Amino acid sequence: MTDPGWGGAPGDQPTPPQSRCVRHPDRATGLACSRCGRPACPECLRPAAVGQHCVDCVRDANASVRPIRTVAGARAGSTYGLVTYILMALNVLVFAVTAMQSRDVMGNTDASPLFNAWALFPPSVATGDLERLIGSGFLHIGPIHLLVNMFALYIIGRDVEMILGRSRYLAVYFVSLLGGSASVMVLEAPITVTAGASGAIFGLLGAQAVILLKLRRSPTPILVVIGLNIFISISIPGISLWGHMGGLVAGAAATAGIVFLPSRLRTPHIGWIAVGAVAAVCVAVIAVRVLSLRSMMGL
Repeated sequence: MTDPGWGGAPGDQPTPPQSRCVRHPDRATGLACSRCGRPACPECLRPAAVGQHCVDCVRDANASVRPIRTVAGARAGSTYGLVTYILMALNVLVFAVTAMQSRDVMGNTDASPLFNAWALFPPSVATGDLERLIGSGFLHIGPIHLLVNMFALYIIGRDVEMILGRSRYLAVYFVSLLGGSASVMVLEAPITVTAGASGAIFGLLGAQAVILLKLRRSPTPILVVIGLNIFISISIPGISLWGHMGGLVAGAAATAGIVFLPSRLRTPHIGWIAVGAVAAVCVAVIAVRVLSLRSMMGL
């Protein structure tokens, strides 16, 4: 006996209405997004807490979620250590060039035009060789000097980069280099020749100590490392103590300006003001010293 209501045989069930997937019009489907209600095929649906959402609704929901940021305002989850690896590669590349020019890995400074052009020598800076202020931070005197600095950069730099974000990390690195050069210009003997990434690495140590303070974690391990390195700088001849100290102060000051901003001012870009202020102080110190040296040289 048939049911006059819909004309099927006993036990039959009505076939649900079929629609076309909004993303694949050639596919019939009886499913729909529980958020927007549009028909969608199984390939275009994703499980949700309630029902299932189409890929368009999932994308829109993800776009409205605020990204997780670090205490410095950097977006969390970026590639770990990418800028650090690039800086390490640049240091190794510059060392390789000086070694090839000198035809001596152990004595890469002896006959290298690049080393002679970039090494930090205050009288040359006073006569216009300003590239030495930054270029000297990519030179190293022998492979041991290079290996020690690159190992330190590898250990320290990646964590600082993760917190500060790539661009601000790079800015702190170069401000630390500049701070180290400014300190050498003012406090080292004018005839001193200085080279190495140590000033920038000390700046990253200072940055790491400041970050730990911001996170309310003990900076004691970093302070011990800094103290030990200061002792080594004083004890072993030929190590630029003032280059290290200048980088340390500049890196710590720039990072403090980034992470200790009042919460109402902490935006992804406001930290550049603090970094720029530290860089401006370093440039001013160098400019005063250059004028003094030029006067001493009778220029």
